[in-house]
Amino acid sequence: MPESSGTGELDDIAGLGYERARDELANVVKMLEQGGMDLDDALALWERGEALANRCEEHLAGARQRIETALAESGDPE
Repeated sequence: MPESSGTGELDDIAGLGYERARDELANVVKMLEQGGMDLDDALALWERGEALANRCEEHLAGARQRIETALAESGDPE
């Protein structure tokens, strides 16, 4: 894995959809579990994984809010 170029490398995550971020996160986890990389590469990969997990959480929070709004507008007590 190439060395991290700082936050610029993580900026691309902001534009990812849920499924793409989730799939890439699963890949990151698999690579970390396999090991065999030096500490700097592992840390960079870990940071990317954290950013991907946060992006997934943002999508899920947005979906949750949309559902709650739709239920409130429909008058459903749930």
